[in-house]
Amino acid sequence: MAVNGYQHYKEQTVNTMTSGEMLNLLFDELLKRLTRSELALENKDYDLFEQSIQRSMDIVTYLKNTLNFQYEISNELKRIYDFFLYELSRVKAGRNSAVIAEIRPLVIELRNSFKEAQRMSS
Repeated sequence: MAVNGYQHYKEQTVNTMTSGEMLNLLFDELLKRLTRSELALENKDYDLFEQSIQRSMDIVTYLKNTLNFQYEISNELKRIYDFFLYELSRVKAGRNSAVIAEIRPLVIELRNSFKEAQRMSS
């Protein structure tokens, strides 16, 4: 019963988030999964690595698929997300954590830009 209550709480929390809060949550989760991928590679836990990279790719795909092309910036964001997907596929294929280290600052910068835009629009 407690598990159902917690699941209901999580669903209600997500359903009441603003789009900016949801975007921040997705970027935070993406960064968490990238870190988990690096750690899994260090520990030679390839199952966890595969799961974490795939989840990272799923998040970026979701971000890309939810773009609103009525706004000019969406075309630029699509290109950035395509780049992330390409790089993540390289990570997955080569099990190369150096690529994660290269894209992490870009993900952080994009997340911070969205946070700043949200702060300025409030």
